[in-house]
Amino acid sequence: MMNNKISTDIEKAVSILKAGGLVAIPTETVYGLAADALNPEAVKKIFAAKGRPADHPLIVHLNDASQIEDWAIDVPAEAYRLFDAFWPGPLTVICKKAPKINDIVTGGQDTIGLRVPAHPIAQALLTAFGGGLAAPSANKFGRISPTTAEHVFAEVGNEVDLILEGGRAEVGIESTIVDFSTKDTRILRPGMISSHAISRILGYEIPIIGKQISTPRVSGSLASHYAPRTPAELIDILDLPTRIADLSQQGKKLVIISHLAIANTGSQISINLPNNPLDYAYEIYAALREADNLKADRILITKVPEEWQAILDRLNRATY
Repeated sequence: MMNNKISTDIEKAVSILKAGGLVAIPTETVYGLAADALNPEAVKKIFAAKGRPADHPLIVHLNDASQIEDWAIDVPAEAYRLFDAFWPGPLTVICKKAPKINDIVTGGQDTIGLRVPAHPIAQALLTAFGGGLAAPSANKFGRISPTTAEHVFAEVGNEVDLILEGGRAEVGIESTIVDFSTKDTRILRPGMISSHAISRILGYEIPIIGKQISTPRVSGSLASHYAPRTPAELIDILDLPTRIADLSQQGKKLVIISHLAIANTGSQISINLPNNPLDYAYEIYAALREADNLKADRILITKVPEEWQAILDRLNRATY
């Protein structure tokens, strides 16, 4: 039986949003916790529901790239090349904000993050709503992002008015964030749209700043983020047997998450994920939640290849 907070009713979701309420929405990356981005009181509810610090900016979701100039100024031509190539899709751009945008959305900064999601339900909702929705991931601040409606309910079910059902998030990790607010274009958060793909469109190499960033602050830029409650370690596969032996001797119950086949033993439970980045990304947050629910003493995650930029970024933060 479906939970009464989980619905497919877009008309009801629009009514809640226009009344200043919160609706969890599916996107192709993860589920977002949405409010009317032009309603400061509604946006405050996002911060309260997540326990999110007020100086952390939110990403605003739009229906179409044609709305960009309602929200940002001085958008460079290069940004439009990325819009043409990757929107709708898992790409967020940082630009200078338009004067009308309230500081609560931008964390008090002069920049704003914007995205056009590809999920058909998100698209239908944004079209019906007719404006921008501020929507960070629909989980408690710093915890594992939700990729199903059930994950959302488990995390923030008491804080939201409605959860729109949209199935499992197809991409599974958050969007790539590209900063166009300074003279040097840079990636502030890697995602499944790779730096190589972006560089091909722009015609020049674009660096990944990642954990080195200070300003502008962006979603998911803390050293510790996307983290399970169970202590977790990222470990080289060659070091795994020794680490398992050490922890097992201490009587620790272990969960191993790996893209390589790891057998179960008496002291450990293994969660084996696909050995390719697209399928691994699709499954990793659900695997971290499963590992958390097993109430182990420690989660050990084997390192993935360096080429898996976005996944490695999330694992480094989850095990910080």
